[in-house]
Amino acid sequence: MSAPYACDPARARGRRWPEDEMSFRSCFQRDRDRIIHASAFRRLKHKTQVFVEHEGDYYRTRLTHSIEVAQVARTIAGALGLNDELTEAVALAHDLGHPPFGHTGEDALQALMAPYGGFDHNAQAIKIVTKLECHYADFDGLNLTWECLEGIAKHNGPVVGDLPYALADYNAEDDLELDTHASAEAQVAALSDDIAYNNHDLHDGLRAGVFAEDDLVDLPIVGAAYAEVDAKYPGLEPSRRTHEALRRVFGVMVSDVVATSRVALEQSGAVSAADIRHLGRPVIRFSDALWADLQHIRRFLFQNMYRAPSVMKKREEVTVVVNDLFPLFLGQPDLLPEGWLRAGELHDRTALARSVSDYISGMTDRYALQEHARLIAGG
Repeated sequence: MSAPYACDPARARGRRWPEDEMSFRSCFQRDRDRIIHASAFRRLKHKTQVFVEHEGDYYRTRLTHSIEVAQVARTIAGALGLNDELTEAVALAHDLGHPPFGHTGEDALQALMAPYGGFDHNAQAIKIVTKLECHYADFDGLNLTWECLEGIAKHNGPVVGDLPYALADYNAEDDLELDTHASAEAQVAALSDDIAYNNHDLHDGLRAGVFAEDDLVDLPIVGAAYAEVDAKYPGLEPSRRTHEALRRVFGVMVSDVVATSRVALEQSGAVSAADIRHLGRPVIRFSDALWADLQHIRRFLFQNMYRAPSVMKKREEVTVVVNDLFPLFLGQPDLLPEGWLRAGELHDRTALARSVSDYISGMTDRYALQEHARLIAGG
């Protein structure tokens, strides 16, 4: 049974371009399906999570990460009586705007785009789903519901101050109420992102050899999970031991969010989705104790994985790729695909830079490397 503060598809605010809805799929189901069929979603298959996509077959990519986030998000939404279709749609879309090479690529594009309005992957996701996906006859973008767009834009909380240009441009046409919190469904998607990457980055770090299981025994949550597995399955082979421990870590995080959020929702007094947006605080959250434990795990991952020498070396290499491609296309826009530039962009430096940024940010890791080799390294 849905909670009174869940987003009700029958009361959705609709789409920018009105469409007849379907009798056998809710509007939020259609949002989810359109996201899954989007070109940008498919390209996540070959985009970095932490390790550059082609470095190993077993590391998470942006696509597998997004699927894991959606799986967690549906579980939590269902337990809390929220709309799991909207939750899943926001979870699947939350990383659509990431450029190649993960946060390294984003850092490079942010610096390059500083004179032209900057770059932000959440804002870029909005641009993708409202403009850059050009498949439908009646509109650009995916024409998602207001609730889904709101969730993509502000699942991490209100967006205030100087807005990234891509978000500001769309918000001027369709007010996403950026100064409020998002729906509880979008908040679930945000915390599911935290749960997924804290868990799978430990797994990928072990597989990559940037740290060992013995390095994890003193970590909160993780050490206790290993101890529980060792007590129940003494002598278990290493790969099974790791899997059993980390699935317990997963369970601890999900259970904590469900229990803590259930209390927060009850105490909020909210009786509608609008009430959730105007509470002035998030209602989907970890307990204070578990949040402190997660900060410990994050510090460990930052020091031992995200800043591992092998990862830092690759960061330097791929930063060069983005730093080389951007000025090349900006100076020689004829190298962009035919039809990429819109009318007037060739003679407007800012518009041209933004179009170049759109092109590069849409690249997969392998395509960016191939283009760099073809146009620069091989030239």
